[in-house]
Amino acid sequence: MDYYSEKLQTLIQELSRLPGIGSKTAQRLAFHIVSEPAESAERLASAIADARHSVRYCKRCCTLTDQDLCPICSSPSRDQSTIMVVEHPQDLAAYEKTGKYNGLYHVLHGAISPEMGIGPGDIRLAELMKRLQTEEAVKEVIIATNSSLEGETTAMYISKLIKPAGIKVSRIASGVPVGGDLEYIDEVTLLRALEGRVEL
Repeated sequence: MDYYSEKLQTLIQELSRLPGIGSKTAQRLAFHIVSEPAESAERLASAIADARHSVRYCKRCCTLTDQDLCPICSSPSRDQSTIMVVEHPQDLAAYEKTGKYNGLYHVLHGAISPEMGIGPGDIRLAELMKRLQTEEAVKEVIIATNSSLEGETTAMYISKLIKPAGIKVSRIASGVPVGGDLEYIDEVTLLRALEGRVEL
């Protein structure tokens, strides 16, 4: 039996489809949205629609942006000789919060996982290899994939692809717990992992 009107029930169902949002949280969010002034709900709806319409992949590093190049790739002050490879845009944001890394990034949007049917062609690996062929300034690729089985598999695969090109390949050090997602790890641990990276 439905306790709420059809439109409220639809809103709750849509909110509960979001990652990390259970039915109780979806109900709380729905009640909050309909209790707010109409302008607040309209701003939220407009922001969602605008982001969905405008946000796309950066043409260089594949992170999410609303420009052709993201702010990091378009910054002349970034070190062009180093590229850090991460799985998701949230991982890039986690390293940016440390304020200690000044190179470029490449976002894979996933990791190789034969179990899940995700191969090298399903992540942004071809774009990385194309960059390395065209961006001659690159001297080091830091692989900062998660320390899960998928992350380690991806790191080893990337290393084998890049090494023949004569580019230094390193891996962030431990300190990042096995199975831990980078976006949830504190900045000090991330910084130590970056500084203690080892060559592959």
